[in-house]
Amino acid sequence: MRPLRGILLKVASVLTFIVMASLIKATAAHVPAGEAVFFRSFFAIPVIVVWLMLQGELATGFKTANPMGHVWRGLMGTIAMGMGFAGLGYLPLPEVTAISYASPLLVVIFAAMFLGEQVRAFRIGAVVLGLTGVLIVLSPRLSIGADAAPSPTETLGVMVVLFGALCAALAQVFVRKLIHTETTATIVFYFSVTSVVLSLITLPFGWVMPTPIEAALLVAAGVLGGVGQILLTASYREADASLIAPFEYASMLFALGIGYFIFDEVPTLTMLGGAALVVTAGILIIWREHKLGLERAKGPPVG
Repeated sequence: MRPLRGILLKVASVLTFIVMASLIKATAAHVPAGEAVFFRSFFAIPVIVVWLMLQGELATGFKTANPMGHVWRGLMGTIAMGMGFAGLGYLPLPEVTAISYASPLLVVIFAAMFLGEQVRAFRIGAVVLGLTGVLIVLSPRLSIGADAAPSPTETLGVMVVLFGALCAALAQVFVRKLIHTETTATIVFYFSVTSVVLSLITLPFGWVMPTPIEAALLVAAGVLGGVGQILLTASYREADASLIAPFEYASMLFALGIGYFIFDEVPTLTMLGGAALVVTAGILIIWREHKLGLERAKGPPVG
């Protein structure tokens, strides 16, 4: 185990995904979300295939014992990606990032509902805290305590991104099922393939011919998506998940910086306050999971 290397790889993956999202955002005014999903997924595949070859896992990546599990994971994951990309056209990058933090909170709820995982008072309290933070982030876009009514596009953006976070949480529930029979290489590869196929369904709904600059940005987003996935996978090979998982929230810092300097997006105190609550809740859940894991390693489960 090399914890420092794992942390650096995790932070690098987070930065890569935020840069990828910013490239998608730069094209969102003209390129439909479904088309962006196609570019993001299609051009990630060569990167992933080369990585699997270098790891000697290419044959493993093609083998699956649960093809329908990959279909359901791919469906939820592709919808989540499409909703997130669509939301980038309506809302600032930091706000989309903050709302997406609802996903790991919802995973706790869905894991209890669909996987039978026990959720005790501490995690319930953390989820409530986090969802309160999400509500605070959403409040100006939903006329909750706002001085001025939000625009319909802003409200639509909130609903789109929130639905995407819900689908992302469901996708993670399917991943939790898949890891019992599938390798990481298989899950990564089949998600990319499935999302390419599903994105083509949106072809009749307004795909456009991107400009050369937009095409370059979309291709770069796809390549970065593949690189980010590799960095993320590598990070979990170098250190315990409980150590590196909290560094996922570095994405807010990167989103704030890119949003401010590239897109002239100035965050509000309401958004920052709500995001701080969501990040705190997420870290509390990660800490609790780590503590329970240590207790289970010492003896009988304590819940």
